[in-house]
Amino acid sequence: MLQVEFGPRLPGSEAHSRAVDWMVAELKKNGWQVEVQQTTRMGHPIRNVIARRGSGTPWVILGAHFDSRLVADSDPDPKKRTQPVPGANDGASGVAVLLELARVLPADLDKTIWLVFFDAEDQGNLPGWDWIQGSRAFVESLTGKPDAVVVIDMIGDADLNIYQEQNSNRVLTSSIWDTAFQLGFKDVFFPLAKHSIIDDHTPFIEQGIRAVDIIDIDYRYWHTTSDTPDKVSPQSLKMIGDLLINWLSFPIP
Repeated sequence: MLQVEFGPRLPGSEAHSRAVDWMVAELKKNGWQVEVQQTTRMGHPIRNVIARRGSGTPWVILGAHFDSRLVADSDPDPKKRTQPVPGANDGASGVAVLLELARVLPADLDKTIWLVFFDAEDQGNLPGWDWIQGSRAFVESLTGKPDAVVVIDMIGDADLNIYQEQNSNRVLTSSIWDTAFQLGFKDVFFPLAKHSIIDDHTPFIEQGIRAVDIIDIDYRYWHTTSDTPDKVSPQSLKMIGDLLINWLSFPIP
């Protein structure tokens, strides 16, 4: 995965800057209107990448974070817990799906689509940081109210198991899971609310915006140095991409 080849996308690092430049170039190449939102939170620079296409309603935002965690503090080897996380699944997998959607989504969809790549999601419980700083900055900057937001995170695991997130909007969740069942993904998408998660959907929900988090939080290599490309399945990435394409092709409930 090219993102991982850049190195850990730690906020403020050269790899992080290269990832931003690469995402912007890929999105523009595929005909999207792109801007980089630059701001500061908790004394740290934030760079969210925002791509827009279409007009009219509904207005749908698809999002994923691209930063990787500064330290692998969940690594089973204590000696590795100060090393950065490669972030192949936790970060790069969601970005990979959104960039593929940027390439294949029809330009004439009867919706306004934004693809948002959030910065600084993954630095919580570290000195001077908190979780979801990029998405908080993005939501604070919104001047309108999107009709639906779908965040994808850690969706590349070869052993993908996605449960419904407890804080996510129920109507949107049901429609996405119905689409997954229609596509034959019952072995991956379980109609059971299992986890309550702080993720990039949280700031939207706090502002009364309907949002869903599609996440496999039970990923065994989460926040370890073993979150590497060999743990990511192209089939899992394709499944999530196919799901979102099909879901977008129908009216948003």
